[in-house]
Amino acid sequence: MIPLEKMSDENFERHALAILQRELGLDGLARFLRLYRSGSGDYTRDRHRWLEGATIQEIMAEVERRDKPAA
Repeated sequence: MIPLEKMSDENFERHALAILQRELGLDGLARFLRLYRSGSGDYTRDRHRWLEGATIQEIMAEVERRDKPAA
């Protein structure tokens, strides 16, 4: 195998994906890619807009509401 420092990015990605597929299975690999591939947009800017004017109490109340199981 080629040492990591000598691998091209493309070769590294191919090997990394093969290892993830071997360890996680095809469904796990698909889930990993869905969660960790970068998307478009500016999350930091959007987060500031979403949270503008929100208090920590309001944020925590929302978190607690979402954590409760549906009745």
